[in-house]
Amino acid sequence: MTILGISAFYHDSAAALIEDGKIIAAAQEERFTRKKHDPGFPTHAVQYCLEYGGTTLNKLDAIVFYDKPLLKFERLLETYYAFSPRGLASFLKAMPVWMKEKLFLKRLIRDELKKIGYDTKKPVPMLFPEHHLSHAASAFYPSVYEKAAILTLDGVGEWATASIGLGEGNNISILKELHFPHSLGLLYSAFTYFLGFRVNSGEYKLMGLAPYGDPQSPDIARYVSIIKDKLIDIKEDGSIWLNQDYFNYATGLRMVHEDKWEELFGFPQRKPDDELGPEHCNLGLAIQQVTEDVVILMAKEAKRLTNADSIVLAGGVALNCVSNGKLQKSGVFKNVFIQPAAGDAGGALGAALAAYYIYFGKPRVIDYEQDAMLGSYLGPMFSDLDVELMARKYKAAYTHYDDFGKLSTNVANILATENVVGWVQGRMEFGPRALGGRSILGDPRSAEMQKKLNLKIKYRESFRPFAPSVLAEEVDTYFDYEGTSPYMLLVHPVQKNRRMTLPDNYDSLSLRDKLYYQRSDLPSITHIDFSARIQTVHKETNPRYYQLIDAFKQQTGYGVIVNTSFNVRGEPIVCTPDDAYRCFMRTEMDYLVVGNYVFDKKKQPEWQEKDNWKEEFVLD
Repeated sequence: MTILGISAFYHDSAAALIEDGKIIAAAQEERFTRKKHDPGFPTHAVQYCLEYGGTTLNKLDAIVFYDKPLLKFERLLETYYAFSPRGLASFLKAMPVWMKEKLFLKRLIRDELKKIGYDTKKPVPMLFPEHHLSHAASAFYPSVYEKAAILTLDGVGEWATASIGLGEGNNISILKELHFPHSLGLLYSAFTYFLGFRVNSGEYKLMGLAPYGDPQSPDIARYVSIIKDKLIDIKEDGSIWLNQDYFNYATGLRMVHEDKWEELFGFPQRKPDDELGPEHCNLGLAIQQVTEDVVILMAKEAKRLTNADSIVLAGGVALNCVSNGKLQKSGVFKNVFIQPAAGDAGGALGAALAAYYIYFGKPRVIDYEQDAMLGSYLGPMFSDLDVELMARKYKAAYTHYDDFGKLSTNVANILATENVVGWVQGRMEFGPRALGGRSILGDPRSAEMQKKLNLKIKYRESFRPFAPSVLAEEVDTYFDYEGTSPYMLLVHPVQKNRRMTLPDNYDSLSLRDKLYYQRSDLPSITHIDFSARIQTVHKETNPRYYQLIDAFKQQTGYGVIVNTSFNVRGEPIVCTPDDAYRCFMRTEMDYLVVGNYVFDKKKQPEWQEKDNWKEEFVLD
């Protein structure tokens, strides 16, 4: 039985293909169109999935969309009615789109599929599970657990903004839901907006900014008190009530009422290009702490309702790695699994899985040793011919290696001499994290590597941290953590014996002064609070990446390297060798490794294309 899942028309459109319950392929549309968070119909992603699976649209057993559009439309109408006459401008803007397109979504999907060969005279069943059920399915079914509590958290689906469920065997029961407009995801996005970052893409920046707050500052407690007194009422079970007098997302065109927030917190809304001050960092830390508190309360309620030993998470809030680490350390559950494509892209996969197990009632076969996500390497791959055609197109100079062992040794040496390497191997990752398939790599021992990567390669804010990729069996050598984290979704501290002594006034230093103070013997991956967003690398899922890190260890004694996504600011992660070479030549990257081909920047012909990527890709 072959099923195609689709998510589209909001942000992070994607497609996923499963066959007899096994995940075959999955990819976000943005990787093909080069439009970050592309909300359009995922035509290219669908075509890729079908080609990789060796099938066609009319051979499918079902096509599944990740939410119920009519239920979402009901929520919009009821919300506008409840808040009227507020929200008239937003209503007038939203309704034409719904009346013309989204209300007739089944027809729209069929019309888009017709463009790529779908024969409507031989219709395939089209299913529409609820949004949070799709999230729940994406987290539970690929996990290694026979029974698990399920926690989904995001901005909003149809009505639900969070849910607690129970997965047992092939069944999922939704036990409790939180409904719009009360949403932890929208609360976090509101602070993202007020602090000058882009909603639906800048939330991870807010998470990265939070540790720059001074935990000793009285402002932290004051901000937390304001949030809990004025903006949010937190119940014992983790459910929340948001005071809509301060928010504008339900009926307006902005997230908050800026004047009221400025009065609350005592400083103006930050503009994207404004300098970051201590007040921004402290407010970021305050909302991060509140978010963690709510997640822990929800997890405790999930434990009470299910009495399960394990919990699985999905939804955009599940990408908050710091919160995930706190949940894991809390001990509420023995085991924690987070869907690597936790946002709306993963909804495509969850929709397909929900159809297979719930609608068709198929039995679930569990691999108790390894989750079913295949390391999240579910996207396109390429051949040697693809690389050579790319090199011919750009007249690029390269060295080809027949022996990958030799390549690994040479690239490890390149990294150990403080060069930055673009690394493109095998299948592309599904989800927002680069996991050694489409990555930019560096030496974690270098005190200058974070600055170089941010300012000369990624062209992004200097405060942004970088993640370590570490050999799975050596994670506790470097970090205060003994488990696995294959999807870079958990934050844990660097081991104390690796930390440097900081000055007594460290917490009161400016962001810039804190940033360039060496904090450990792994300075480029140690965040301001001694934390790191860890990726454990496993032989079973990425043998080439594992071999490279092992070669780096043989040369340096360190089984860990810096890993960041292969893209510049505002650009989707690269997909093809062509994408990779263009990004390589438009930045100050030193080497590019694509499969068994190594490109040295010094040997490349002069780049002739206009260097207009800063106009092409807006600040995300």
